[in-house]
Amino acid sequence: MEEQDYEYRDLLATTWDLFRGDTSQWPDRFFFRDSVNMLGEPVLDVGCGTGRLLLDFMLDGIDIDGVDNSPEMLALCRDKADKLGLQPNLYLQEMQEMNLPRKYRVIMVPSSSFQLVTNPRAARRTMACFYDHLLAGGFLVMPFILIWQDGDPLQTDWVQDGEIERPADGVWIHRWSRARYDLKNQLEHTETRYEVFRDGQLITSEYHVRSPATRWYSQAQALDLYRAAGFVELQVFSEFSRKPAKADDQTYSVIGMKE
Repeated sequence: MEEQDYEYRDLLATTWDLFRGDTSQWPDRFFFRDSVNMLGEPVLDVGCGTGRLLLDFMLDGIDIDGVDNSPEMLALCRDKADKLGLQPNLYLQEMQEMNLPRKYRVIMVPSSSFQLVTNPRAARRTMACFYDHLLAGGFLVMPFILIWQDGDPLQTDWVQDGEIERPADGVWIHRWSRARYDLKNQLEHTETRYEVFRDGQLITSEYHVRSPATRWYSQAQALDLYRAAGFVELQVFSEFSRKPAKADDQTYSVIGMKE
């Protein structure tokens, strides 16, 4: 894969788990676990990253593979897997160009990773790839988040949204971010800055631009994407619950079935 084709690199990748902290009680973990219990295996984790859910589910004996477009995130996942005595099947591919050797009963796309595909044509192609990689009667499970809502600013100032010590070497890493929003095209553009300090002195910094970074979808738009790809028996849930989605939910999850 060409270097410019992926965004999760350098400090953005190596500090990913550090800034997330303990994710074992995140509500999506239980939502996806219950979905797998109800809908079956094998499972594909799209945008698996460093293996937050994939490795957890493997430890539970679930037949699950992972795909991601960042070689650095997958390398971190493999390192974590080695320490756990696991050997996951990991694929370095873009979700809109997936060509994997088998099909799945469940495809899950955690962390609203589908919204990283910001081009509408590529988004439709991604949905077609998901459909093609499901067994007949299989299910696509995806959460969506409304990144901008009425009353939110169209542009934010720089905000420090993370500060943590890296255990490996004792340095402190500060993370700053800001964003602007294109309402017409439903696109978020982001900038992130990392600053690394040792003994109070700045020793290095990194600047990441993602423009656009993510696209957001209304519930109606998300359902249209599912229907256009051929999915049926669509269900929309509020956040990561089994309750029907409400009109004002900022986060909602959609499940659709391949006929």
